Amino acid sequence: MRNTAKISTLALLVASLSACSAGPDYQKPEKVESINLSQPYQQAEQALSWWQAFDDAELNQLVERALEENRTLAQARANVDRAYAVFRDADNDSWPKGTLETGYQASENNTLSADDDDVITRGYSSGANLSWDLDLFGKLRRASEAAEAQAQQADILWRDAQVQLISQVATSYGEYRGAQLRLKVAEENLDNLQQSRAIVLARLEVGMASELELAQIDVQLHRVKASVPAYREALLTVDATLSALLALEPGQLELSAEPELPGLKRPVAVVEGENYLRHRADVASSERLLAARTANIGVATADLYPNLSVRGFLGFLSGPGLTLGSETQSWSVAPSLSWQAADLSSVKARIRQAEASAQMALAQFEQQVFDAINEMQLSLNSYNLSREQQLNTEQQWQASKKAVEIARQRYEAGSNEFLDLLDAERELLRSRDQLAQLQEQSFVRLVDIYRNFGGGIQLR
Repeated sequence: MRNTAKISTLALLVASLSACSAGPDYQKPEKVESINLSQPYQQAEQALSWWQAFDDAELNQLVERALEENRTLAQARANVDRAYAVFRDADNDSWPKGTLETGYQASENNTLSADDDDVITRGYSSGANLSWDLDLFGKLRRASEAAEAQAQQADILWRDAQVQLISQVATSYGEYRGAQLRLKVAEENLDNLQQSRAIVLARLEVGMASELELAQIDVQLHRVKASVPAYREALLTVDATLSALLALEPGQLELSAEPELPGLKRPVAVVEGENYLRHRADVASSERLLAARTANIGVATADLYPNLSVRGFLGFLSGPGLTLGSETQSWSVAPSLSWQAADLSSVKARIRQAEASAQMALAQFEQQVFDAINEMQLSLNSYNLSREQQLNTEQQWQASKKAVEIARQRYEAGSNEFLDLLDAERELLRSRDQLAQLQEQSFVRLVDIYRNFGGGIQLR
């Protein structure tokens, strides 16, 4: 009874000590300055499907293939599996470990005694070797916390990789359509300039125009021709980017030749009072890194205290006859206590390193919060300004078309200077090309809104 009471008391003491963990208990930041962070990270419901709002079948196919075939995304997914495997390994460290072993040993002259000269002894062992590190001060528990936080961070980064991939595919698709559109505009402008050149040439033949006028229209014609290779190069560049994202070889990407940029039928809207930061994976990832670094302080602090471990064997030892039974049963228990008392200065240095790493992670997290809210606001403002610029340029283009028609009619009637027609043609070319650029820019900035809001933006 007395021994049982002693064992019970010892077990209770070990359990009490094991319940303690060195280092600070992590508390997730609820605020950064006046910015509310009380809501936990949550991937937006429409984060992986928002592109369908554009109602573009080719864009849908591109995104779906990218999510299935992109190797960077596959790497991020594998990283999640690896991180959780590391966590499970660390989480098991607080439990007893054991190995099953069977061995044979032969030796000669085991002792210095003359009686053992030329004596060969043989023996067999079979059983379980057990070990248990008693986590008295929570070192293993803190290590498990750090590994779990890192695994959660890897999972968040994988989800963010999906949003980033979709955004990159959509952006590249918009750039592809934009390059197609600018190429088409250049070709249409070439047709218009060819018509103007034909008029000048006809007037030159009857003495109503000069060689200078023909040379001036040729300058403008060749300027537009010179821009065509740049648009074709832009198409090739975006084609290569999209092909890489979709794990396609060069020349395998097939898109329609119609240069139509997708658009939304309903405007985007920001819901008043909605905390969009909870959809930002980079903020959530930084917070998980902070949690891991805080747990590492406990891992380092636990080395200030002794570590108790138990080793043991349970099995059979036998001689050459390989008999297993009650007479060959064997067991051993070997508790040991270790303490880095002679190296506490190094332990304290590691604690300071861990604390500094946690401070770095906190600063990174807070900066990420400020970056996130400013990126969200900037993306909204940039899109609104781009749309305003696009609408004004559309009106400018319509006015330029009308001015060219009037200038050409007057020039053909002989009541207008050729330079007026040339200036009108030049302005039409510039405004139409600018409009194509702004249409592409507006689409790309719309994609930026979805990316910066973690896919959580709503349609009105």
